[in-house]
Amino acid sequence: MRAMKVFIASPLGFAESTRLFLPRVRGKLLELGCEPVDPWASSADLEEELRKAASLADWQIRARELHRVSMRIAGRNASLLRSCGRVLAVLDGPDVDSGTASEIGYAFGLGKGIDGYRGDFRRAGENDGVTINLQVQYWIEQSGGRIVHSLDELESLYRSDKRE
Repeated sequence: MRAMKVFIASPLGFAESTRLFLPRVRGKLLELGCEPVDPWASSADLEEELRKAASLADWQIRARELHRVSMRIAGRNASLLRSCGRVLAVLDGPDVDSGTASEIGYAFGLGKGIDGYRGDFRRAGENDGVTINLQVQYWIEQSGGRIVHSLDELESLYRSDKRE
């Protein structure tokens, strides 16, 4: 039986302070018998192109090249998401990251199951009835997913439900 491919939707690759958590998430998914699909790792080859484009002196050429590389990264992420059976979205922060939220909506539209991880204890929903933005939480729950608050809770969820 093939391991379930799980797309990791997250803003974790943007900052040095959060990059260290990404290997823990990947490791937990591997431990659970899943095949983690990390778009940050999958776009590493385009990072150099992005750096080169950002250093171009002419702003019009720079903007055009940054757009071209950015669209390649986004297209690759969309393709990776389509190839997965499930999504694990990292929901930490004062609000859900806009890229993560868009990946959640896209995944829902594709009929993928979506789970959320929110280890952040700050309130991020509109009211006491929701953990995060109500629309984002709706997509997760309507997909059959749940929001967990620790990697241990994620382990319990995946082991008890046998996520498909």
